[in-house]
Amino acid sequence: MTSTALDPNTTAQDPSTTAHITARHLINGQWLGAAETRRANPARPAELAALSPSGTAEDVDAAITAAAAAQPAWAALPAPSKGAILIAAGNLLIERQSVIAEDLVREEGKTLAEAKGEVKRASDVLRFFGSLGWAATGEVLPSGLPDTTITTRREPLGVVGLITPWNFPIAIPAWKTAPALISGNAVVIKPAELTPLSATHLARALQDAGLPAGVFNVVHGKGRVVGDALARDPRIAGLSFTGSTNVGLGLQEILNGRRARVQLEMGGKNGVLVLDDADPGKAAQVVAAGAFGLTGQACTATSRVYVTPGIRAAFLDALVAEAAKYTPGDGLDSAMGAVVSPQQFEQDQAAVRGAVERGATLLHGKYDGDSSEALFFPAAVLTGLDFDDPAVTEEIFGPVVAVLEVSGYEAGLDAINDSRYGLTAGICTDSLALATDFAARAQAGVIKVNRPTAGLDLNVPFGGVKDSSTNTFREQGRSALEFFTWGKTVYTGV
Repeated sequence: MTSTALDPNTTAQDPSTTAHITARHLINGQWLGAAETRRANPARPAELAALSPSGTAEDVDAAITAAAAAQPAWAALPAPSKGAILIAAGNLLIERQSVIAEDLVREEGKTLAEAKGEVKRASDVLRFFGSLGWAATGEVLPSGLPDTTITTRREPLGVVGLITPWNFPIAIPAWKTAPALISGNAVVIKPAELTPLSATHLARALQDAGLPAGVFNVVHGKGRVVGDALARDPRIAGLSFTGSTNVGLGLQEILNGRRARVQLEMGGKNGVLVLDDADPGKAAQVVAAGAFGLTGQACTATSRVYVTPGIRAAFLDALVAEAAKYTPGDGLDSAMGAVVSPQQFEQDQAAVRGAVERGATLLHGKYDGDSSEALFFPAAVLTGLDFDDPAVTEEIFGPVVAVLEVSGYEAGLDAINDSRYGLTAGICTDSLALATDFAARAQAGVIKVNRPTAGLDLNVPFGGVKDSSTNTFREQGRSALEFFTWGKTVYTGV
């Protein structure tokens, strides 16, 4: 069955009707490709959630060709006009919020509240960057020469590639796409295979807002085919990637080999330090929100906690009580959504099972099912682990948190920093002095004080250090424009 006769813009109100759940490539303004890849609803494995094409290198070539042809005219359009299109697209996302969120729940598994929040975030991102169409992009600087003015300006890279993950399937594409477009670039995006409908909704909003054909192109498919073709094509001047560390470092090697720009946001093993002076109940809420919200499927999720002796018992009791509130189920009506796929479910289960076999105590989260059933995995709290246990050092990407005891602040800070990752880190304390010291010395790109490690504001820079990021160009906020542009200095004599 091909998708050329199917409408990608309708919704999954009736999952038995394939016309309502089909995503397609968007190449030069045309919806193309056969509906070859099936995506099941992780909360209801027998229910078909989405169909999408399996893209080829030829599809990527066609999309890049369209983008290259469309980019000069798009770059020449006045920035306020480009911004108006982004703002209009953001408004359309809000108008369609309920429909998009329900599709997102069915294909990704998160709760409806989380999905609605994500759609709003995508809308806000488009409107934020759209508003920058009216902002200055350069400077006027003094010159040491007589009768000379110096100005700076930013130029678009040209055609950029975006590779986005399944855990925030409309927000991350939006926060990469919006700065790329307002900067005058044309885009070819490869969304995650597991979540094709969310990218389709973003593409439709941009198209309906008046974005010219070829400026934004979508190619679905496997990373080793579509992503590799994007990375290797010499017409791709820059590639922004969010995903696993191993894949990201491989892409970096390819892009560096041809001196193209690359931006990576990769893994995390985010730690929180809970000190004796913290309120145990509030600290438990902070940790639980970071660990179990979004089913733990966020690169910024809390996955290891270091607690000082005086608060340890009270904190653990409170955390177990909080974990019990995160009951997994169908995201349309549950407190915690489903795990995204059988592979991820088995990874979560293996991590907990392995930790217990190595001597850990599972205080909450016992599970005896398997991935042939609905992918509901309970919030897991582990204790009694060594500091170098894999459950403490390796990314799990599920609702699993390990709690370890440290003797005091300095030992806790050392433990937080003893990681190959450095995305987010947090501290729960009533001490302003220790919070300030932690912010200065913790080796992470985002520091949270008495707040969950997950959750970001759209107007501030985001990124990590170590194996969490290239640690060059930050995403989000005005700083996101730096990756998608290059600087030029102009001397003008009278």
